[in-house]
Amino acid sequence: MPFRLALSGLNAASTDLTVTANNIANVATAGFKGSRAEFADLFATSQQGVSATAIGNGVRVSNVSQQFSQGNIDFTDNSLDLAMSGQGFFVLNDNGALSYTRAGAFQVNNEGYVVNAKQQRLQVYPPLANGGFNTGGLSDLNLSTGVSAPAATSRVNVLLNLPASATQPPTPTFSPTDTTSFNHATSLTIYDSLGAAHTASMYFVKGAADNAWESYLYVDGAPAGGPEALQYTDTGILTTPTGGQITWPTYNPTTGAAPIDMTFDFRETSQYGENFTVNSVTQNGYTTGRLIGIDIDSSGIVQARFTNGRSNPLGQIAVANFANPQGLQQLGDTAWAETFASGQAIRGVAGNSGYGLVQAGALEASNVDITEQLVNMITAQRNFQANAQMISTADSITQTIINIR
Repeated sequence: MPFRLALSGLNAASTDLTVTANNIANVATAGFKGSRAEFADLFATSQQGVSATAIGNGVRVSNVSQQFSQGNIDFTDNSLDLAMSGQGFFVLNDNGALSYTRAGAFQVNNEGYVVNAKQQRLQVYPPLANGGFNTGGLSDLNLSTGVSAPAATSRVNVLLNLPASATQPPTPTFSPTDTTSFNHATSLTIYDSLGAAHTASMYFVKGAADNAWESYLYVDGAPAGGPEALQYTDTGILTTPTGGQITWPTYNPTTGAAPIDMTFDFRETSQYGENFTVNSVTQNGYTTGRLIGIDIDSSGIVQARFTNGRSNPLGQIAVANFANPQGLQQLGDTAWAETFASGQAIRGVAGNSGYGLVQAGALEASNVDITEQLVNMITAQRNFQANAQMISTADSITQTIINIR
C-alpha cells in the first residue's frame, strides 16, 4: 500500500514540475498566461461509509488551471503591436474559425491585412457610412486604403480685425495690382474637386461712410466676386451682411474640375483700433493624400492618417471576454478557443464595462513570475524526493519482513 500512495505522490510532483517547466520556458512569450497544478486527495469509500481507521489512497492532479492575471506592458517601436490592459482578448480569424489571444504582435501581409505570425487576421468592427462602427459584425482589418480623395472648398471661416482708424484709399477705382486702391489684403489656399490648389485673395477697401468696408475676391488672379459690403457698428460689431456670411458667385476653375461655390463666414471679424490683424482663415477643402501612418487609440479605433491632414476610420478593434476564461481551450501560439466550459464569447469594445483598454505600440509580457516559479520548482523537487524516499523506506520494511525466518 505505501508503494501505491508514494507513486501517486511521485506522479503529482512530476506533473507539478512539468507545469513549472512550461511556465519558465514561456517567461519571455508575449501574452502568455501561466498555469498552476492543483491537487486533490484520493479517498476510498463504500456503501457502509468510511471506517474510523480508514486512510487516504494518495493524491491526484485535479486540474491544471490557467492564470489570467495581467502581464506587464512593454513598449515597442511598432505601431501595430497591441497590448490589452485589463480584461479581454483580441479576436483572430483563421480561415473562418475564430480564436482569441492576448499576444498583439501584428504586422501587415502582402494583401494589406493585419495578421500575426500564423497569418491569422485581426478582427474589427467595420465603419458605418454615417459614422460609428457596426458592432454587430466582424471584418478583417485591411490597411490597403490607396489615396484619400480630395474635396472642394465650400466654406471659409474668416477671423480678422479691420482698423477703425482706416481712411479711404487715394485711388478710387479698385485694382488688385494697385496697392493705392485698397487698404488691406490677405490670401488662403482653396481646392477644387480634383484636389488642385488655388490661391484665393481677399481685398478690403474702406468706404466713404463711417464703419463701412467693401470686400473683393480674386482666385488665381482672376476676379471671383465683389464688391460685397461689410458694415460695422460704432462698437466694431459686424451687422452687414445679415448673418455675417457672403456667398460668392460660382467660380469655374481651369483644371477641368467642377465649379466651386464658396461661402465666406465673416461673423468673427471686427473693426477695432489701428491695426489690421488676421487671426485665422480656415477652409474645409483638401487635396489628394497618401497614407503616412496608422493611429490606434485606447478604445481600439484604427485611423488611417494621410498627407492631406485627413484621417479615415478603418474599424474598431473587436474585444471578446468570457464568463469563465479558465475554461478556454489552449491552441498553442498563445491562442485560445471557445469551449462549453468558458461560455460563449461576449464581444464588445475596449474601454467599456468589463473590457480593458488597447495600448498601441506595446506588447503584454508573460504574467509568469520567474522567482515564484523557481520556488515552486524547489518545492516540487522536494515533494518528489520525499515520495521517492517513502518508496525506499517501504522497500526496506518489506525486505525486513521477507527476511524474517
